[in-house]
Amino acid sequence: EKQKDGAARQRLRRLISPFLLRRTKQQVLQDLPPRTEIVHLVQPSAEEKAFLEALRRNAQEAVSAAAKAGQPAPMQVLAELMRLRRAACDPRLVTPGLNWVGAKVQAFAELATELVANGHKALVFSQFVDFLQILRAPLDAAGIRYQYLDGATPAAERSKRVAAFQAGDADLFLISLKAGGVGLNLTAADTVIHVDPWWNPAVESQATDRAHRIGQDKPVFVYKLVIEGSIEDRIQTLQQRKSALADAVLGHDTEQASKFSLDELNGLLAPLEDPQASHVFGAL
Repeated sequence: EKQKDGAARQRLRRLISPFLLRRTKQQVLQDLPPRTEIVHLVQPSAEEKAFLEALRRNAQEAVSAAAKAGQPAPMQVLAELMRLRRAACDPRLVTPGLNWVGAKVQAFAELATELVANGHKALVFSQFVDFLQILRAPLDAAGIRYQYLDGATPAAERSKRVAAFQAGDADLFLISLKAGGVGLNLTAADTVIHVDPWWNPAVESQATDRAHRIGQDKPVFVYKLVIEGSIEDRIQTLQQRKSALADAVLGHDTEQASKFSLDELNGLLAPLEDPQASHVFGAL
C-alpha cells in the first residue's frame, strides 16, 4: 500500500485467493437496477471556512500539547477529529451559541426540496442524532413529509414507521446510520443521501443497500454531502485509497477500509498547504 506496488498486490491476492469464497451482490442479483454515487461538494461561506480553520488549528495545538504531556496520542487525535467532523456537519453542533445555519444544512434543504418536487423518495443517513434533529427544521419549514428513526425508537414504532414509508406516507426517511444501517427494507426510496461521511465505506454501502436491494425496480442515486476543504473532504480521499487497496486484493470492500494509521490520522489535522498533507492526501 505504501509503495503502491502493483506486483506485490497481485502476489498477495494470489496467496489468499484459495482461502476466499466470495459472491458479490452484482453476481447474485444481476437484475438489480444500477446505482450511481455522487459526491456533492458543498462550498462553505467565508465565515464558516474561517470557523473550521480555527477549530483545526486548535485541534492541532491540543494534540501537540497532549503528546508533550505524555497522553495517549491516538485517543486525543480521534477526539479532535470527531469535533472537526461534527463542526463540518453544522457549526452549532460544537458551538450551540452560534445563530447561523451551516452550508451543509442549506445544501441539504435545497436537495431535498428538488428531489420531492421531482417525485423522488429519499433515505437520509447520519451518524449524529443531533444533526438529524437539526435537519428536521428545514423540512418542517418546507412542509416536506418525513419519517424518523434512531436508536431510541422502540421496536414496534420502528416497524410502524418503516411500513408507513413503504406505503407512501412520507417523502424522506431520516435514519441514524448505526440504528438503521442494516436490517431494513426501504425499496420505496430511489435516492439515498449520506449527509456526513463514515470512516468505513462498507458501512455506508450497507446503509445504501436498504434501498438498493431485492424489490427495487428503479435506478438508485446516492448523494454524499461533503464540505469542500474540510476534514470530510480528506476522509473521502482516505476512504477511496483504502477501498482501492481492499478492492485490488479481495475484489470487494471490507473492514480493512476503515483501518487508518496514526500518521494518517495526524495528517487529517494538517493544513491543506502543508507538505505532509500533500503526501498523505496525494494522487490515488
